[in-house]
Amino acid sequence: MGVSEETTAPESTGISRRAFFGGAVASAAAGAAAGITTTGLASTAANAGPAAVSASDSAYDFYGPHQAGIRTPPQDHLVLMVFDVTTTSAAELQVMLAKWSAAIAQYTGGLAVGAVEPERDLAVPGDTGEAEGMGPNQLTVTLGFAPSMFDDRFGWKPHRPAALVDIPAFASDALTPGYTGGDICVQACASDPQVAYHAIRNLARMARTTAATRYVVQGFGRASAGAGQTTPRNLMGFKDGTRNITTDDDFEKFVWVGDDADQQWMIGGSYLVTRKIHMLIETWDADFIGDQHAVFGRTKVQGAPLGGAHEFDTPDFAAKAADGSPVIPATSHVALAAHENNGGVKILRRGYNFTDGIDSVGRLDAGLMFISYQKDPAQFVALQSKLGASDRLNEYIRHVGSGVFAVPPGLSGAGDYFGKALFGA
Repeated sequence: MGVSEETTAPESTGISRRAFFGGAVASAAAGAAAGITTTGLASTAANAGPAAVSASDSAYDFYGPHQAGIRTPPQDHLVLMVFDVTTTSAAELQVMLAKWSAAIAQYTGGLAVGAVEPERDLAVPGDTGEAEGMGPNQLTVTLGFAPSMFDDRFGWKPHRPAALVDIPAFASDALTPGYTGGDICVQACASDPQVAYHAIRNLARMARTTAATRYVVQGFGRASAGAGQTTPRNLMGFKDGTRNITTDDDFEKFVWVGDDADQQWMIGGSYLVTRKIHMLIETWDADFIGDQHAVFGRTKVQGAPLGGAHEFDTPDFAAKAADGSPVIPATSHVALAAHENNGGVKILRRGYNFTDGIDSVGRLDAGLMFISYQKDPAQFVALQSKLGASDRLNEYIRHVGSGVFAVPPGLSGAGDYFGKALFGA
């Protein structure tokens, strides 16, 4: 859908600026986890496979070479929130990111941050409490920085990767400011929607004097598959992401930023592209099935490429019908997105279905929160340039939101935090 089947310290103290920031950040991280043990932070579900225990008791490792929530098998629920940073103080931003990092380590282990029910009646709870006793529920929280973070505000300009540029306009775009841009993206995914919401809600609460929410999207059903998962369906009723990236080789080639990166802090990271796609549900629902097949280039129930028998059959783009026309139309989504027709380019899809009720003219406001990960956003741009110009699916969808974010590698352990290298720490 949209893109590939296949994402200042006082000088008088004598304390150095770096030591001052380091102390503040360490205190912030410690404060965020005050009174919380780290029991339960060890993973009970490997990132590359299904959980061996119930989802409520299953946790993914927070620390590691890559952020969880990218290669992790997609969970059933998403809460994606994009923030505008409102402070102009690098120190305040650094403390916020340190607090967030420490808190996420607790949340992904099924733990609260601070007391849910303080002993003093006049004390404000440290944690909002709606996930109390619910367990980890395979929660992952993934964070990325937009190009706007690398302006003159925080001293990050010299650290901006050359690949991190705003996504250009495409022929099919109908973007709205409310779902475009922003400074920091936080993607929370879990097997329970309340657990994902709890994490995002509390991160927003911690950032209240430092960052403001730009927009939030809640996904109620995954629209992508990881290794070993059944391919889900989008709200048009078609299987989505049949040919998604699943192998080690493809992750290394197409998803993870390698040792040749122009910015060393991005090695092991990736780039996140977000596209909020509104579906014209009523129009699509009135289309006849033969045309729906031609739009996607697949059958609706089986998900087989046209001319094939099974979902995972390799599409035959050279096959001709009796009248000489291609069996899989050249303007179908499958044909335009396939790596065979794009110089081998692939991206990792990690999208979710969403619904926002009714729009201003009484139509169903629903669609796909498209999420992709790739080692260079140019991979997405190349694919979407073709799709935006020629995809028959554009008759039934509108791209209303867009963003691109640099996703750093995973954190090494307690005391590490997102963006640490960008502060010279």
